[in-house]
Amino acid sequence: MNIFKQLIKSIYSPKDIALFRFQGIGKTILFVFFLTFISILPSIIFLSTALSTGINSARTIISDELPAFSIKNGQLTADTKVPVTSNHDDLTIILDPTGAVSDTDVENEGNAFALLKDEFVLASGGRSNTYPYSMLQGLNFSKEDLLEFIDTMGENRGIIIPIISVLLFLFSSAASFIEVSVLALIGLALKNLLGRKLTYRQLWRMAAYSETLPTLFFTIMAAIKTTVPNSFMINWLVVIIVLYLAINEIPKPKQKIN
Repeated sequence: MNIFKQLIKSIYSPKDIALFRFQGIGKTILFVFFLTFISILPSIIFLSTALSTGINSARTIISDELPAFSIKNGQLTADTKVPVTSNHDDLTIILDPTGAVSDTDVENEGNAFALLKDEFVLASGGRSNTYPYSMLQGLNFSKEDLLEFIDTMGENRGIIIPIISVLLFLFSSAASFIEVSVLALIGLALKNLLGRKLTYRQLWRMAAYSETLPTLFFTIMAAIKTTVPNSFMINWLVVIIVLYLAINEIPKPKQKIN
């Protein structure tokens, strides 16, 4: 079965997800990469649009409406004691050195990017991608540096968009593999609850395909710019339910007759 048929089957068929536990790990890893690529498409499209049409808006907002700020030793400091939010057309920019704004708050803004106390957040259609400043050791960044960076991005968008897209894909893939691994651990408890005989490797494969339904749902919501409240909790609830149903499709071990 090719990867596209697996994608379709794993949307609605726990029985097929259960059968996928026997396939090679390489094919499952490829599926996780494929699913991750689908999930970040709205963010890539937003990024491309923002770089193509929003550079001037972003520069105006940052230059005229945001106070002076700097990022040093993984922390944001700014000449403000409250979060600053600026809106222009379909773009929202948030500056918050206080820690009051969360990545969930940024998600609710639709198309937005935010400089928070210890992380940068890019949001599109109710989903967000978060990048801690600590990932870039020795980062020293100021308002003036950001303005210069925006000018550079505008001049080199044809090169920058592919590079940022690849980085976004790599970070998102890492997050996906972590999520699948955690879900497989939860699967160990579920298989004991249901009395099924499964290894962690088999549960990892099943967990990967259990991610399909919520991933496609949130990707569609992001594409139509619709915010989903409590998306984190909904995502985990759905994947756990799908994995539970898939485990339940596996026959129970036969009881030994004395």
